[in-house]
Amino acid sequence: MLLQEKYPEEIKGILARFPNKKSAVLPLMHLAQEAYGFTSREAMHDVANVLDLDPTHVLSLAGFYTLYYEEPVGKYVLEVCNDLACALRGADEFVEMISRKLDIPVEGTTNDGLFTLKTVMCLAACDRAPMLQCNLKFEENLDEEKFDQLISRLRAEAASDNPEPSIVEQISAYAK
Repeated sequence: MLLQEKYPEEIKGILARFPNKKSAVLPLMHLAQEAYGFTSREAMHDVANVLDLDPTHVLSLAGFYTLYYEEPVGKYVLEVCNDLACALRGADEFVEMISRKLDIPVEGTTNDGLFTLKTVMCLAACDRAPMLQCNLKFEENLDEEKFDQLISRLRAEAASDNPEPSIVEQISAYAK
């Protein structure tokens, strides 16, 4: 039970915010992903145990939502929408450019562990494609120059002493 050992106060705070503790499943899944590095079966069983749920319920949520990763990913997950509307606005070529610039395939992670490239269906920003979601933040109307600036900014953030708060840090603040 790594989750309960690593985040006892956060779990307590999250559960206190929900009248039905089953409703806390998504924030607890974020905590589990942080604790394990991805949403492993063990992590999802931890969440199920905390909430007294059948583990298949938690596993089904992990499979449904693209923001839960079933294998280790980089510090920054670049999720490019490539559904039809975005493809018509250049998403497929944009994914190829990212793959070439980062020297990784789709679903791959850079050697330094910073970036993982994924394609996803519909981020609801069709009119602003090509676009991507990076750690739950939208980057829209992208081109090669804007992408290069994004990567430079993220590399600088990763190297800095004052990075953006992680999802878990945001959840922890929410739980207090």
